[in-house]
Amino acid sequence: MKKYINKLILLSGLLFLGSSCESDGQLTTLKAASFPSAFEVSSSNIVLTEETADDQALLVSWPEVTFPIAAPVTYAIQFDLVNDISGSQAWQKAKRIVVGEDVLSKSFLDRDLNKIATDLGLPIDVQGQLAIRIEATMDRKIYSNTTTITVTPYERSVVFGEIYMPGAYQGVWNIDTALALTAISKGVYQGYVTVLPGYGPVFKLNTERGWEQFYGAGATNNDLKNMSTTDFALPGEGSYQVKVNLNTLKWSSVAYSWGIVGDGTPGNWGTSTPMNYDYQTKTWKITVNLVPGNVKFRLNNDWAVNYGSKNTTDGIAYLDDQGAHYVGEAGTYEITYQINDVDPLGVGYPATANYTIIKK
Repeated sequence: MKKYINKLILLSGLLFLGSSCESDGQLTTLKAASFPSAFEVSSSNIVLTEETADDQALLVSWPEVTFPIAAPVTYAIQFDLVNDISGSQAWQKAKRIVVGEDVLSKSFLDRDLNKIATDLGLPIDVQGQLAIRIEATMDRKIYSNTTTITVTPYERSVVFGEIYMPGAYQGVWNIDTALALTAISKGVYQGYVTVLPGYGPVFKLNTERGWEQFYGAGATNNDLKNMSTTDFALPGEGSYQVKVNLNTLKWSSVAYSWGIVGDGTPGNWGTSTPMNYDYQTKTWKITVNLVPGNVKFRLNNDWAVNYGSKNTTDGIAYLDDQGAHYVGEAGTYEITYQINDVDPLGVGYPATANYTIIKK
């Protein structure tokens, strides 16, 4: 009898293990997910020029990918040379551009695509091929099929020069000390300004540090008109990136502010405390009460562009570094932050920035 009982126990154990393995297999098997159709590009043969640097060169759009889990899908676009998309190192040198959650298209200006092409090594003024694929990420990464486009890149001119922006943000208008906008391409200038509370948003644009020749508003606030007495106007208080195009006689502004963030700052890790731009020293500054904790720098209250330091002594912050400057004592601190972000759209953000954190 004992012999039969032992056999029953053994059989039950085997059945249980078999059932358990089958159940585990069902739980851990990932259901297939894929792109339901091919993605599209607006053009397959593109000639890029510096004169059209601000024009749209390429629009990439793709179908929605459905994963078995209901959650946002993050999409990215990869560009690579055709010779580098096969073999053991396939796509390892690709330029990857994160598009965002549940976003199904991405446009590229001439300057954007030109930087991608030249960074990857396509020769200047010669037709070359770029391979493109879409990446979708949720519980895993999946990729679309590959499309190839032909691109003729250009060589960015080395440009020098400035124009000047006298205005109410100075307190008293003064062309001699006005903000200088730096040339980033032929006829295109860019700079940064902070309109403090109580200061007005209006300004002019001068080609020299004098009033012999200047621009004011034309048909609209964003149109340049030679010797117009009508002032331009920024949206209001705050910090802005200002771009002026003398080729098209247009100007524009976008909200743009570096700030401090971390558990040593007033906003902790959730909210940046904005700094103000000193146009004369080209430095971002703030005087603020800190508590013992960490301080990092980030752009526009977002982690997309951020800098962290490796120690508390050398005053250097590094792009996308996980480190932070540690403040050991509570008190009022004067913080300065200086970064060479003259043309981030064209050349990207620099690897390092300089800063000081001094207790008052």
